Amino acid sequence: MRSTSATWAEVDAWLVVLHRRGHVDRVEPDPDGTWTVRRRQDTNPRTLHHPVLAMDWIEELLRDIQRRGAETSR
Repeated sequence: MRSTSATWAEVDAWLVVLHRRGHVDRVEPDPDGTWTVRRRQDTNPRTLHHPVLAMDWIEELLRDIQRRGAETSR
């Protein structure tokens, strides 16, 4: 369990890594400090309004990546 809140810098770092590794199709910073992300080209974009909620989305994505990796290694 975290003892501090997530920061936008932490979210930014995660999104950059996920995008560079091909797990996220598009990541766009918005002028108001939020992020618009699209996991795949065929999915609807999501706006991440708060660092904590963004980290929840990232955690969900990482679990899915891990689950898919486990399925392909069987």
